[in-house]
Amino acid sequence: MKLDEAFRNYREKIVDRWVDYTLSTYKSSSFFIKEKDKFANPVGGNTREALDALFGLLARNADPKEFVAPLEQIMRIRAIQEFAASVAVGPIHAVKHITREILANDKERRHLVADLYDFEFAVDLAVLAAFDLYMQCRERLYQVRIQEIKTGTYILTDSKCPSNSTTLLKTNIQQSLTTVEGH
Repeated sequence: MKLDEAFRNYREKIVDRWVDYTLSTYKSSSFFIKEKDKFANPVGGNTREALDALFGLLARNADPKEFVAPLEQIMRIRAIQEFAASVAVGPIHAVKHITREILANDKERRHLVADLYDFEFAVDLAVLAAFDLYMQCRERLYQVRIQEIKTGTYILTDSKCPSNSTTLLKTNIQQSLTTVEGH
C-alpha cells in the first residue's frame, strides 16, 4: 500500500484528531469540540473546514503557496484570541505526530511512517507560513486599535453605554440632593 492511499483511508480520522487537538487549545474547548453546526459554532466549523483543506494540500504535496487560504482562515480566528504566537501556531505542527501515530498503529501501514519525510517537510513549511500569517493578523489588529484611539472611535466601542451613564448621573445627582437636603 502506498502513502497516498493511506492518506485517503485515514484522512477523516487524522483530520478529526487534528481538529479536536486544535480546538482543545481554546478556553471554551468543550463547546467548540462538541458543537458540529458551523453556524452555532463558527470557530469549530471554520477550524474543521480549514484543517481538512490543509490536510488535502499537505497529503498531495501541494505548492506551499496553496497553504495560505486555509491557514489564513485559522490564523485570523486565532489572532484575536489571547494566544502566544507559539500556542496559536502549534496545532498546525501536531498533524505530523497525529499522522505518524495513526500509521504506526496499523500493522499493514506501519512501514509507511518511513515515507513521511515529504509530508512532514510540507507541514514544517505550513507552520512557518502560519506564523507569518498570525503575525500579519496581529499587526492588523494593532493598527486598527491605534486608528480607533487616534479617531476616538474606541470611546464608542470600549466605553460604557451612554444611557447607563445618564442613569448613573441622575442617581448621583439625586443622592447628592438627598444628602444636601438631609443636612
